Amino acid sequence: MSTRRAELVELSRRSIKRGSKSFSAASRLFNRQTRERVWLLYAWCRRCDDIADAQELGGALGDQSGAAERLARIRALTAKAFAGQATGDPAFDALGLVAKECGITPEMAEDVIAGFALDADDWRPRSERDLMRYCYHVAGAVGAMMALVMGVSPRDDDTLDRACDLGFAFQLANIARDVVEDDAAARCYIPVEWLVEEDIEPGQHTKPHHRQELADMAAKLVSLMETHEAAARIGAARLPFRSRWAVLSAARIYGEIGREVRRRGTAAWDYRVSTTKADKIRHAAAALVEALVNRPPALAEMPRWTRRDFTSRA
Repeated sequence: MSTRRAELVELSRRSIKRGSKSFSAASRLFNRQTRERVWLLYAWCRRCDDIADAQELGGALGDQSGAAERLARIRALTAKAFAGQATGDPAFDALGLVAKECGITPEMAEDVIAGFALDADDWRPRSERDLMRYCYHVAGAVGAMMALVMGVSPRDDDTLDRACDLGFAFQLANIARDVVEDDAAARCYIPVEWLVEEDIEPGQHTKPHHRQELADMAAKLVSLMETHEAAARIGAARLPFRSRWAVLSAARIYGEIGREVRRRGTAAWDYRVSTTKADKIRHAAAALVEALVNRPPALAEMPRWTRRDFTSRA
């Protein structure tokens, strides 16, 4: 390993360790090469998110003025990374490295950046399709990129679709868990049509008198999550054993977050849903058995929304 590559891998390892304990834990189940590449790609995703939101490692949002300039910076640095040029930012250099090694394209990266653009425009979803469009850009597109890191062929559209399903599932769990935090940051990812169906006044969905309606909508998000989670297992079955184990562990960890939100009902946002170290070990052990057996349940019906509905190449 070159000195520069080793430096970028180490910086990326620190980024994922600080930025996402769940992903960090699951990533250790990959073989060394895949693990390092997952870290490199994560570092770029994390850095883009932090630049877009003027924050540090997913912390509190900073001053949101100048969003367009920050988005332009992300695109400029990403273009330099794909051109093989030094960017002056290790996370973007990490993207350039992993893109070269795994065949990640500028179009794939732009699909992710488009999600930051939605937030920069103070965008809100009107329909379920809009919600899933957002989930695609901020998570589903990342799932497809991660699949390439795990060795999936860029021509294997069905497996890339299933990797995207896992990203959908992760983001739906996040939205259900973080709906009150998002509201405090003046963001809402629940579709307007859902709010209207629940007869909720604009901007009032997190107020105490609407807590039951909020719990009902969170349950709807979790139901969508479970549909995409189940579809993702079909794709995971095609991965090498270590990658399959890691993906199934991550699916179980994030799936549990969503299901815990649903179980808590109206109390789901009294304190933040999270998983303990013991929980992560338990999920990894269960995923090991699942990966060894490798017989995902057949689905009566595939998810309504797919990667091909939203990709810029559609």
